[in-house]
Parts: sequence; structure tokens; C-alpha cells
Amino acid sequence: MRHPAFRLSALSLAILASGAFPSAYAQTSDDEGSGGNTLAPVEVQSSADASEGGLSPAYAGGQVAEGGSIGILGAQDVMDTPYNVTNYTEQLIEDQQAASVGEVLLNDPAVRVARGFGNYQQVYLVRGLPIYSDDITYNGLYGLLPRQYLASNFIERVQVFRGANTFLKGAAPGGSGLGGAVNIVPKRAPNRALNQVTLGTQSGGQAYAAADMANRSDDGRFGIRLNVARRDGDTAVDGEEAELSMAHLGMDFREENFRVSADLGFQKHRIDGGQPSITFRNVAGNVVPVTDAPDAGESIGQPWTYSDSNDVFGTLRAEYDFADNITGWAAIGARRGEEDSIFANPTVENTNGDYTASRFDTAREDTVITGETGVRFDFQTGGIGHTVSVSGSRYELESKNAFAGGGGVTGNIYNPTDELQPGYTFSGGNLDHPQLTVKTEFDSIALSDQLSMLEDRLLVTLGARYQKIQDKSYNYGGGARNANYDDSALTPTLGVLYKVSPSVSLYANYIEGLQKGQEAPETDSDGNSVVNGGEVLEPYETEQTEVGVKYDGGNVGGSVSVYRSEKPIAGLNAANVYEVIDDQENTGVELMAYGNATRNLTVLGGVSFLDADVDGNDAIGSPDTQANLNLEYRVPQLPDLAVDGRVIYTSSQYADEANEQKVDSWTRLDLGARYLIALGDSKFLTLRGRVENVTGEDYWASAGGFPGAGYLTIGAPRTVLVSATLDF
Repeated sequence: MRHPAFRLSALSLAILASGAFPSAYAQTSDDEGSGGNTLAPVEVQSSADASEGGLSPAYAGGQVAEGGSIGILGAQDVMDTPYNVTNYTEQLIEDQQAASVGEVLLNDPAVRVARGFGNYQQVYLVRGLPIYSDDITYNGLYGLLPRQYLASNFIERVQVFRGANTFLKGAAPGGSGLGGAVNIVPKRAPNRALNQVTLGTQSGGQAYAAADMANRSDDGRFGIRLNVARRDGDTAVDGEEAELSMAHLGMDFREENFRVSADLGFQKHRIDGGQPSITFRNVAGNVVPVTDAPDAGESIGQPWTYSDSNDVFGTLRAEYDFADNITGWAAIGARRGEEDSIFANPTVENTNGDYTASRFDTAREDTVITGETGVRFDFQTGGIGHTVSVSGSRYELESKNAFAGGGGVTGNIYNPTDELQPGYTFSGGNLDHPQLTVKTEFDSIALSDQLSMLEDRLLVTLGARYQKIQDKSYNYGGGARNANYDDSALTPTLGVLYKVSPSVSLYANYIEGLQKGQEAPETDSDGNSVVNGGEVLEPYETEQTEVGVKYDGGNVGGSVSVYRSEKPIAGLNAANVYEVIDDQENTGVELMAYGNATRNLTVLGGVSFLDADVDGNDAIGSPDTQANLNLEYRVPQLPDLAVDGRVIYTSSQYADEANEQKVDSWTRLDLGARYLIALGDSKFLTLRGRVENVTGEDYWASAGGFPGAGYLTIGAPRTVLVSATLDF
């Protein structure tokens, strides 16, 4: 059932702005003599993680930051950490009018955005391996953010860590994150009061309204920031509707030796008639080759399909200095989420595009409680400096699930038609009252020592994390427990960084990823009994080594890295025993660049080369080459005008393990512009316009996103976005 459409009105805007704090402070300044208007830079006193140093400053150009949180190691400058990380800023999000985490990550050459298995969930493929959206962290804690989609209005920074990371953050509860990690930094009040209202619209007629309000106490110790937003209406895809409501309240307080921050968030997200994931038939004797992508501007989804999710979440984090060299911290968070949906994802049966699809209904309720605590010591032993950190964490999830399905429809992906909603022929549990099916508990303790030598030019990181994984599953409908996973593993790391000069750092690291082992099936595909059927394998450890060089020239920075990782793959051996039989070996090279190339030109981009090998074949959904280039140019003759262009390239990839279903490469061009108008009395109006997929390319944006599955996602059509932001 479709929800009533939301219409923007004067009353709606008044409600959005009702949380405004006392009038904001803004000013105009001369930008290096250019004479243009600029919003005054803001310096954040307090950080989302309650750390003494606060939020890391933005790098030249303002699109990435100089540093960010590195898990147990705390906040570190990019040039001081032996790992590969990029921190995308709120300024980049606003200027590109990015609506979600996935749209921000389109700027990263090592990341591509895919879909969850059978649903609309965002999945982020980093170095050829997935990060599920419910495995991204919020201020360092797992499981707190909405599972399906996260609006950008919550975000101060998007931190992308490339590579295995269990030592730094603990194992991801969903079993992903082996090729990288994403951490979301929530918004905090800057030093100056902020009153901001934005109105926007996009192709299809979807309307957008948001308010961002913040203030600090006179002494600066207490800050509060409120964000609210609403999106509703048809999208650029004909037949697809999307609806979003969100609110976020962020607070922080600091004394000389004590800092605390807190968040409370709400998000409701719904898609009706959304573009589905599409699979090309691949069974023995019937392998359908992948044909051209259909018209991206017309939904293949049936009008009765939908996904509806509601989440409420919150965190509390504190940090205390026991002495000049001893700091302790603690954090706790919780989330309550509810989802229900109906899907009908097509399976293409022939090269004409004819498909079959089965209705599938789901209902899910999640309750998550998680937290961490730790202490950090600084001391010297002779000429060697030490920063020793000890941390413990716990994660608990109770998930209630139900499903139903079976009724089918037919159609053609090149000539979409609406079909009557079929009934369903099977079910598991009660969709109206789902019962407990999964209970997960993760516990870990980590120890690290960061050594500094040779006048801090040589930095060595040593550490290990002991992780305990407990996962219980229950029959649908409140039945008895049918599986119990209980195992543990130790994951070490070694990182070395040497500062050749203040602008050049060389680094190398060894680090591991961890996920629970799989359960051996009772029978094989031919119905023969598996020797160790029902046996649960030990946790899988993904091993990664990496070397690289980082450069910081003051205005332009970048990095070059080479890495290799091995991810275990389980299967049946010649004796019909289920065990680890192979590895997915990923070898890659990454180049990144960012900053002000000239006084008026900002650059952000790079290229990623990947060889993801599984027994001589390319892994599903692993393009050999991914490249991004984003250029922003401030017009000298009109210093208040900036134009930008972004090119995204993804080479061909495969949708099946045997590499018989090849997916074509694609290139996308995005163009944008913004204009800043001073209205007087410290008021500014920023006008933004953007066209994404300018050429109207129809393409398959991704293949897979869930291990062993090769479903395809249709890329976004040509989309026009315009918005106006008033700072007052």
C-alpha cells in the first residue's frame, strides 16, 4: 500500500525551521584577494568521539580531511598512520547534493555501490569484497545505523578504511568488511551558531526540505545541533517513488579533563515500485549471457513491491583524562529497527529479456545494544615513545524475522508491464508478529602499542585482538534453536611508517579480517551425504599485506599503495568433506589524489587496479579497473561561482563464478555548479544545480554484493537536482 504523498508548503517549512536557535553568526571574507563571498570557516571544538583533539581539519579544497579515527588507535593524521584511509567531508556532501552514504562513496575509486541480496539495501564493494550497510560503524560502534539506507543529513564525515580491519574495529557482526570499513561521524555544533534551511527538487518531481541548526553556550563548553529532513515524491525512474523522514540531535560537553557526546536519531525510509535486482539464468545447461541494460529511466519493478524501514538509535560516549598521559573512554549505543517489504526480482530466461519473478514478503525487527571501553597510556622507554591502548567491546543483536512467497509473474525487462499481485504459497513465521530467529553476541579485547623512534620519524604499530563469536539461530515462528555457533580467534597486526620527509611517508602493514565459519551441508548437490554434515567450521581469517607511499604537499596530497589479500573459501573436497578448499586472492594497486591543484582548481580522484582471482577465474563483481576524477573550478571572473565535473569509470566484470556471464564496462559523467549570494546582515544564499549521468547512459552498475550471487543492479538514469540553501 502506498503512503499518501507529502507536499511542501509554507507550514511545512515553518515546522522544519521551528527548532532554530538564536540567529546565526556569519561573515564575508576575501578569498585570497579574489573578492568573492565565502561562508566563514567553522572550527569544531568538540568531536563526535569526545576526543581531546576534536574533529580533524579539512585538507586544502575542503573535500577530504587531514585525518580521522583509526579504531582502537584513536584519531590520527593520514600521514602518521600505516593504513590506507580517506575521510570525506560534509562540504563535499553538500556541494554534490549527495543524498546517501552510497552517493558519497561514488567518489572513491576503490569503492562501488551494489545491492543487498534480494532487497534495496546498499552494499559497498571495497577492494572487491562487500561491506553490508548494517556493518558500517557509527562513531566506531557496529549495528547502530539503519540497515537498508542512511541519509546524508546525519553525516559530518564518511571515513573509508581500505583493507582488512578486525584488529582496529573488531569483526563485523554481519560477516562482511573483509576488504575495508566505513565509519560515519555524526554532526556536532561548530563554534559559531548555525541556522540553515535547504529546499530542493530533482527529476521526477521529488521534493526535499531540510533544516540544520546549531549553537554553543557562551563559554563554548556545551553544544547542540539539530538536523531534520523530508524527501518525498517520484524519482527520476518512472514508476518509482521514494520517501524519507529523518531527525538527528547531537550534543557535546567538555571540561578541562572530561568530554562527553551524545546522539539521538530517527529515520523512516520507503521505496515503492523500486528498480529491482536482476539475475540472468545460470544453471547447468542453461546459461543466459548478460545482455544490454534496459532503460534506466523506467522501473521494471511491479507497483505493489515496496520496502519500508523505521529506525531509532542513540549513542553516548565519554572520555576522561586520569593524568597527563592516561586517558580512558567508554561508549554505549542502541538501535531499534523495523522493516517490512514485498519484492519480485526478475530472473531473465533468454536473450530477448523475458523474465520470471516470484513474490517474496519479509518482516524484520532488530534490537541492538553495543558498547566499548578502553584506556590509553603514553610513556617513554629510553629513546622510544610508547602509546599503549587496551580496549574491550561487546555487541548484542536479537533479530525477529518472518517471510512468505511463491506466487509468480512474467514479463520482459525491455518492455515493462504491470502485473496483478499474486498470492503466496509458502511462509515462515508470522509477518504481522515475527519471532526470534537470530541472536548474535560478539565480544573482543584488543591491545596495541604504537612505538615512535628516530625523533618520531619511524612509527611502528603492534597489536592483536581476541574475538569471541556467538551466533544462535531459531526456527521461524518461535521454534526451537536449530544452530549454535561459538568460537574465537586472535587477529594480529603489524604496521610500519617511516617519514622520509615532512611531505613523504612510506608505510607497510599486515592485518587480518575475521568472519564466522560456515556450517557444512548435510548433502551435496547430487543428494549424497556430506561426511561432516552439520559441522561448523572455525572462523575464517582473511590475511592482507600492503605497502605504499603517502604525499602531502600542503595543497595537494595523495597516495600509491599495493596490496594482496587472501580470503578463505569453503567447499567440498574430493572425499566429500566440507572444509576450506581454496582462497580468493586479491592483488591490487591504488592511486589517490586530492587538494588544490591550482588556486582555483580542486581535484579529487584516483584509479584502482584489481586482480580478484578464484581458482584462475575473476571473482564475481570484481572489475579490473575503477577510476574516478572529480574537478571543481572556481571561475576567476565570477569568484562566487564554482563549476564541477565528475567522471566515473568501471571496467567489465563477471556475474558468475565460471566467468561465462560478462557485464560490460561503463562510464558516467556528472556536472554541477553552485553560486553563493550575499544577502546582507550575515546572510547567504547558495544555489546548487547538478546533472548526474549527463549522457543518459544505460548500464549495469554492479554485479553481486552477496557471496556467490551474481544479480545485477541497473545504474541511475539522467537525473537533474537543484537546491537552494539559506544561511541566516
